[in-house]
Amino acid sequence: MNRAELADFLRRGRARLTPSDVGLTPGTRRRIPGLRREEVAQLAGMSVDYYTRLEQSRGPRPSRQMLTALARALRLTAVESDHLFHLAGEEPPRRETTSAHVRPGLLLILDRLHDTPAQVVNDCGEVLAQNAMARALIGDVMSRPRRERNLARLYFLDPAARSLFPQEDRADHARAHVATLRAVAAARPDDPEPAALVAELRSSSEEFARLWEEHEVSQRNRATKRFLHPVVGLLELDCEVMVSHEHHHLLVVHSARPGTEAYERLQLLRVVGLQDMSPSTA
Repeated sequence: MNRAELADFLRRGRARLTPSDVGLTPGTRRRIPGLRREEVAQLAGMSVDYYTRLEQSRGPRPSRQMLTALARALRLTAVESDHLFHLAGEEPPRRETTSAHVRPGLLLILDRLHDTPAQVVNDCGEVLAQNAMARALIGDVMSRPRRERNLARLYFLDPAARSLFPQEDRADHARAHVATLRAVAAARPDDPEPAALVAELRSSSEEFARLWEEHEVSQRNRATKRFLHPVVGLLELDCEVMVSHEHHHLLVVHSARPGTEAYERLQLLRVVGLQDMSPSTA
C-alpha cells in the first residue's frame, strides 16, 4: 500500500469536485475549492476520522468495499478507480459483463435529480447507487453488505421487505422479479452471477421456485408503482427505466405528476429526509 500516493490521489480527487457535482448544497463560508472531507466521508458512508487519516497517510489499509465506495464518492472513471485500488495494494475489480462501477456521467444525472427518488441498478437487480430521495423512500440499501443489495433477494428472503408495498400489489411484484431475472439468465448463460442468484432463490423460496416454473419473461420498464411509506403514507409513482447499455446498468426514476396527492406526499418525503424508518427494497 502506497500511503503517500493514495493520500495525494484522494486529496486531488476531492479538490476537483464541487458540492453541486455530487448533489450536495454548497452552503456558505467555503474557503477552499472542492469538497470538504466530511462531505466525501458522507458520500462514501465512512467516518470523517477514518477518511481524514487516509488523506494524512496514516490510515489503515482500506477494504475493497471501502475502495469501491470512495471511487463512487469521488466520481472516478474506471481507469481512475483501478488506480485507486492499485495504490491501496489491491487488485482492481474484474471488468465483467456486469460491473459495480457506475460511470461518473450516470452518477451526475442521479445527483441532479434532487426532488424525485432515483437509483442505479444492474439488470440482475443489485442496487449500485441511490440519491437522497431514494434513501428516504426505500431506505439506505447502499449501507448494506453488497450481497444484501439485490432487490430480488431482498424481496423473497427478507420478511420485512414487502411491507413497502400494498398487500394486493405484492404478487405482481414477485412475478415481475422472477420474469426479469429469467430473461437476464437466458441472455447471459455463461455469466455466473444470475445463475447463482437463481439457484439460491429456487432453493430458499418456495414462491420463487413456483413462479420460476411458469417460465414468464419480462424486462424492467415503465410502470406505476405504489409504495407504503411509514410516515407519508401511500404514494402512487410513475416508474421510468433508462438503460445504460455499458455494463447493463439501469437508471430507475420514480416520480409523481404535479397537482396529485402523491406529488404532495413526495414533497413531504423530501422534508422527512433520510430518517431510517423503512425496510430496504424496491
